[in-house]
Amino acid sequence: MEPPKESPKGIVERVAVLMASEQGNSKEHLIRMKRLSVFALFLIFASSIVVAAQTTAAPKPAAQRPAAPAAQKPSTAASVPIAKVAVVAFQAAVTQTNEFQRDAADLAKKYDPRRVQIKTQSDEVDNLTKQLQAQGAQLSDAERASRARVIDEKKKKLDRDTQDAQTDFQTDMQQIINDVAGKVGALMSDYAEKHGYTLVLDEGDQQTQTVLYALPAMEITREVIDAYNTKSGVPAPAPQAPGQGDLDAPQPQLQPAPAH
Repeated sequence: MEPPKESPKGIVERVAVLMASEQGNSKEHLIRMKRLSVFALFLIFASSIVVAAQTTAAPKPAAQRPAAPAAQKPSTAASVPIAKVAVVAFQAAVTQTNEFQRDAADLAKKYDPRRVQIKTQSDEVDNLTKQLQAQGAQLSDAERASRARVIDEKKKKLDRDTQDAQTDFQTDMQQIINDVAGKVGALMSDYAEKHGYTLVLDEGDQQTQTVLYALPAMEITREVIDAYNTKSGVPAPAPQAPGQGDLDAPQPQLQPAPAH
């Protein structure tokens, strides 16, 4: 049978008594030792609290978890569509639509009176110039100078009227082109999306050729024109009469509308 365990306080007091007996069992020394025993007991109790607190607060080693597998990068092959390219002569697609040809014919009719007026002025200057050349030798210096001044004034007026007519005609023509080009560009974008094209290139014209070679099957200009004519519902205009719309205005530049 195991002997009963002695408490820390009892051990301290017993040690103190033994020490006191060795010192002559003085009462004063015994009291001092009892005080020391209480202090020692307090130290033992405080130490036990600190050890318990450290044991409780010490973090347990975390169980090792298997490393998560590295995130796999998404496959780029699934996100990039297969390329399907088409080419279009955008300027031709705009100017060959029924709507543009109708509006251009109406514009030519609008400027037809000014065209006739300019033609009359030009004929007059030519006739006066020929008369002066034919009769110059028979005229006095004053008469030749007078007729030359008249011809020069008429030439200057003809140049001003012609320039004004060309500027006005070009401005109105550019407005028509911008309106039709914007609608053709929007239809072309829808057409390309519905038919699965990932890229549409403007092949330009003879002066600004941008596509050097393309298979005929990649050309969609005719398809865009037909689709636009069907959507607009504008019938093909009647053939233009000879001599109309020959103000010799520079051809405005066409720009495709941005894809939506």
